[in-house]
Amino acid sequence: MSSGEIRAADTSQRTRGAQTFLEDIFRPLHRAEQRRWARTYLRGLLHTTGRKTPRRMAQADALPAAAAQGLHQFINASPWDWEPVRRRLALRVAASTTPYAWTVAELTIPKRGEHSVGVHRRLDPVTGLAVNCQRAIGLFLAAGTHCFPVDWSLVLDEAWGRDQQRRLRARVPEAETARPVGGHVLDLAAGVVAQPRLPDVPWVLDLTRCDDATGVLAGLARQRLDIVCEVDPGQVVFSGDRFPTVITVSELMEGRYARQQQAIMRQAADGATVAIPIHTYASTVRLPRRSTGRDDGSVGYRILQHPATDGRRSARYWISSLTDRSVEAVMAPVRSRAAVRTAVAALQERFGVLDFEGRSFPGWHHHMTMASAAYAFRHLPDRSALTPLAPAPAAPAEAAS
Repeated sequence: MSSGEIRAADTSQRTRGAQTFLEDIFRPLHRAEQRRWARTYLRGLLHTTGRKTPRRMAQADALPAAAAQGLHQFINASPWDWEPVRRRLALRVAASTTPYAWTVAELTIPKRGEHSVGVHRRLDPVTGLAVNCQRAIGLFLAAGTHCFPVDWSLVLDEAWGRDQQRRLRARVPEAETARPVGGHVLDLAAGVVAQPRLPDVPWVLDLTRCDDATGVLAGLARQRLDIVCEVDPGQVVFSGDRFPTVITVSELMEGRYARQQQAIMRQAADGATVAIPIHTYASTVRLPRRSTGRDDGSVGYRILQHPATDGRRSARYWISSLTDRSVEAVMAPVRSRAAVRTAVAALQERFGVLDFEGRSFPGWHHHMTMASAAYAFRHLPDRSALTPLAPAPAAPAEAAS
């Protein structure tokens, strides 16, 4: 076979892989016209430089002037359900990679006006400044060197929770309420649990700034999910069996004979191998109940500490349900936290998550779904070798319709 024939074969294989991806992800869109606009919108997100608006995407793809309106309609007015598309996206990522963790990340989307769905003023925890913004919580599946966005939740403040006129204008569903960020995290976790074909891997969360870390931990425990969660030094746990003691994780690890000193090996930026000290509590602890704050009598959890070694950084603490694994195995999924920060930056800079111009709740979710699909399309390994996903089993309501 000549080099030209080899290149042609490679191109053909890549084209088939791309077609497989698009057919898999957009299969839930029932109308051929919707699937066509979905492919066009995804192509625009991938190839348009600068802001990813319908007008700019149509221009970048050399489409007729009317195409900008078609792209706008597809996102803001077309009544397609984003949830089945996201389920297919999560299944595609899981089938094409080796996932090792679920994690979440918060995304602040600056806005100028006050009419976009969910927009409100809040203090930016990083800068300490008041910003006018939307606040989103993304669910990511960590695999390899990437974290793939597969679901999103929009945080509504109390004003959006009670202002019926604003909700009607933005087409916010009745079931969508104002609730703490922890409630959004638990809703995302419940969505994963409801899909048995999705991978059963640990949930790696940073709860150090969460107002209801105890509630999130208790909610994940009720769903029987494995966790490796970083917590604030003041996180309360119960230690001891016959006479349980209420104690914070930092106080618990102050006892010299209560902790075991270990180390995990990591590669530094210069390629050198370094030993990172990790202290573990010699026994296990239990979590408080969410409703009463009392000992829930659950199975034990492990406490791990990365001590302050240079006098400048504070000690860090994790709670994990992985009590039967080595310290190395428990801490390995924590690398997803760095990966998810990289993914959020890429979504902002290259995939248009900040560029939604509409005002409605469905439109925002449509746009975020397409941005997530574009990220997966770009970063899935060996896309040319993709094989079609098995059809999803029909839900009872769908089977009867």
